[in-house]
Amino acid sequence: MSDWLLALLQPGPNWIIAPILLPLLAGAVIMLMREEQRKLKIGVNIGATLLGWVVALTLLLWTDKQNGSGINGAIGIYLPGNWPAPFGIVLAVDRLSALMLVLGSTVALASVVFAAARWHKAGVHFHPLFQLQIMGLSGAFLAADLFNLFVFFEIMLSASYGLLLHGSGRQRVKASLHYIAINLAASSLFLIGVSMLYGITGTLNMADMAVRIPEVSPSDRGLLHAAAAILGVAFLAKAAAWPLNFWLVPAYSAATAPVGALFAIMSKVGIYTILRLWTLLFSAQAGASADFASDWIVAGGLLTLGFGAVGMLGSQKLGKLTGYAIITSSGALLASIGFGQANLVAGALYYLLSSTLAASAMFLITDLIERWRNAGASIAPHEQKFDAPFLSPNLRSNAKFNLDDDEEALIGKPIPSAVAFLGLGFLCCTLLLSGLPPLSGFVGKFAMLHALLNPEGLGHPGGAPLTSAWLLMALLITSGLFGLIALTRTGIRHFWAAHDRSPPQLGLTEGLPVAALLLACVVLSVQAGAVMRYTRDTANALFTPAPYIQAVMTAKTVPGLTQSAPAVDLSQTVKAAP
Repeated sequence: MSDWLLALLQPGPNWIIAPILLPLLAGAVIMLMREEQRKLKIGVNIGATLLGWVVALTLLLWTDKQNGSGINGAIGIYLPGNWPAPFGIVLAVDRLSALMLVLGSTVALASVVFAAARWHKAGVHFHPLFQLQIMGLSGAFLAADLFNLFVFFEIMLSASYGLLLHGSGRQRVKASLHYIAINLAASSLFLIGVSMLYGITGTLNMADMAVRIPEVSPSDRGLLHAAAAILGVAFLAKAAAWPLNFWLVPAYSAATAPVGALFAIMSKVGIYTILRLWTLLFSAQAGASADFASDWIVAGGLLTLGFGAVGMLGSQKLGKLTGYAIITSSGALLASIGFGQANLVAGALYYLLSSTLAASAMFLITDLIERWRNAGASIAPHEQKFDAPFLSPNLRSNAKFNLDDDEEALIGKPIPSAVAFLGLGFLCCTLLLSGLPPLSGFVGKFAMLHALLNPEGLGHPGGAPLTSAWLLMALLITSGLFGLIALTRTGIRHFWAAHDRSPPQLGLTEGLPVAALLLACVVLSVQAGAVMRYTRDTANALFTPAPYIQAVMTAKTVPGLTQSAPAVDLSQTVKAAP
């Protein structure tokens, strides 16, 4: 028993199930609590989310470890039902899934801490829905077969329907109806595509499907591509690709601040799925299906990037501007995936981290700015006063701001700390979303531009950039310029223009998540070399899928256990070549 417990607690593939079980158990425990136990509920929610973040970080460090022979990385496989692939459920963690787990856990932790200030009281069942959302996200990143990917997608979306309605209001209900309609349609296409692929290949396991696709007969090849296209449309809708992204901006801007911050990673789930499936199923080893629809993915990404940039330029409200920024980042990521170049994907993964963290922080800052602007409940009731004995009594009693020197002497007035915090946070988000130095948004875009100018990656010989590459470069630069103009204009209106408002009061639970997200972006900038090394290894592993396939297909069940018995150590570690 002690050996079993020691093996279970040791970081490794045994921990793969934890990001799914933790939110499931936490949500169930919270459901048993009475509605009056709000403090206990928020405590369990934050505790479970924090523990999930620790587990995700541990898995990331584990997948990135090296052995003595210099082979980089590790792939962990977990068989929950103790059935071998492709017959049983398979969960897999590699560098990409571990990276997405850490990103999702970071955004979720910041969101739930921010919600603890006030938003978790705006409706019922916020906490169990939040934990189910985390469960769906984690399961989607770990699923190694299409059926369970669909299941976790539906868990994630079902929870998001309730979270979007949290706080009530006509605008949220209207946006929720559009959001639910498009996601139900996308889920239907998802199920149709999965069914067709199963009929053609005879399997739902993604690794097994990658093995069978090259062997599909020429007569069935067209049907295979049609099924993949239907599946791709479902993922493109979830990734907010144009023209299937009309739902995103109204829904995300109508959501409460912590929900919007958590939703910042929702479109990236679609990006992750496209990257995972297209590099696995349609790799260079896929025969006649190699690089299927890559040109369409590039075209869709370019159109999405241009649409998002124009949307940012035309937005007046911060919430909508942030929504269009998410669309812009999705377009850049989609186009980068379509080129099928490892170095470009490495830069795109770095950019994914930065843009998601920045968008999440911007949603939280937007809530604070809007409450300040609308003189909400968080506004301080007092006004700053100062002594000016040389002023007339009437002017002295009404003085609030510095007076100009034609009539009065200038008297210094410090910037309130809360306003300074919001201003600096908004400035950092502007630099990040626009891709300006010295923060991580610039590093990510620079890495992508460098890869486009030097199109030499794994399996892709060097040469002059294609026309589509030049177009992507132009749109990356133009979108940054449009974002800078839009955010600067909005910043001037909120922070520079004179207004008769008292400074806001910010609690620790509101300021800490914003500071933590921005600090994470600063860490990405300072540790850009180490992070880029990780994303480069991740991209190289994606474009050499053989180790992943071997890890899944050769995972051993636990000897001596009946198929109905609970599994204890259902894993096998396979070292993946870079």
